[in-house]
Amino acid sequence: MPGMNIIEEHRSTLRAGDTTFSIEVTAVPGGGRDALADRLVIRVGAAGSEGEPVADSQIEVAAGAAATLGSVLSETLRHHAALPDPGGRRGRDRPAGQGKPWTPELERRWIAGESVADIARELARSPGGIRARLPRVGCDPERRGEYLPDPPSMRAVPEGSGDAA
Repeated sequence: MPGMNIIEEHRSTLRAGDTTFSIEVTAVPGGGRDALADRLVIRVGAAGSEGEPVADSQIEVAAGAAATLGSVLSETLRHHAALPDPGGRRGRDRPAGQGKPWTPELERRWIAGESVADIARELARSPGGIRARLPRVGCDPERRGEYLPDPPSMRAVPEGSGDAA
């Protein structure tokens, strides 16, 4: 049919923490032979846990420039997300000790029999961070108060075991 334009739309919704993001991309043909005349209309919205608006924006871009714009936006947002909060506030899900150097305190507390939850609270770390770090300091994360056993290659061979070649 002459004069018919096909408009293609893609919608995505995803949840990150307490925020729900929605992205809608509409491809609008330019109507000519020039592929650069084709446009993308990108609408981004986000709502918090109570439905309050967190983000609402729309941008129009030449279809040929979309990949470059995506890379620039991604890099810019990643950079800004890594900057410290100027107000000194921390994210709700980020423990105060995250990112700080580990001390011998973790090993001492685990061997003394403290729980992961207690250690995490006292050291201002996440329980997952504690569990991940325990093997690195030689502690068995599955058995409270115990060290990891030596791997077989590091164990001493008892004398008279009959392993002589």
